[in-house]
Amino acid sequence: MSKPKVFLDSDIILDVLLEREEFYEASAKLLDLGDLKKINLFTSSIVAANIYYILRRELKSNKKALDCIKDLIDIIKVLAVDEEIMKAAMKTGFFDFEDSIQYIVVKNNGLDYLVSRNKKDYKKADMKVLNADEILAKLEF
Repeated sequence: MSKPKVFLDSDIILDVLLEREEFYEASAKLLDLGDLKKINLFTSSIVAANIYYILRRELKSNKKALDCIKDLIDIIKVLAVDEEIMKAAMKTGFFDFEDSIQYIVVKNNGLDYLVSRNKKDYKKADMKVLNADEILAKLEF
């Protein structure tokens, strides 16, 4: 059986990097499972750029933010966002364009799960969007 292919939205990754207490444990476990190669983790180039921007502001350091991104891409495969994805995202009817991009990245790359803390943003998705606790329960980790 192949390993689950799990897309992580920015909030899940930031929960770990910024040690957001309420959400840290489940999100960190997902990253650990990816690091241990028990699941395949993915995100988009837009998420990576957004994470860098937020980390640079929160950590007040370009170097620390870049170091976090370097460590992150050792664990999570970053998928490209191109013109085709952007055009498809515009047709989803999602309220938030960034969320529609993540959704199309997941669909176009045949990933199994989209994990986000903001599930309500994906109401129009034709796939189940899970939070970190839900995906861990589903995968029985």
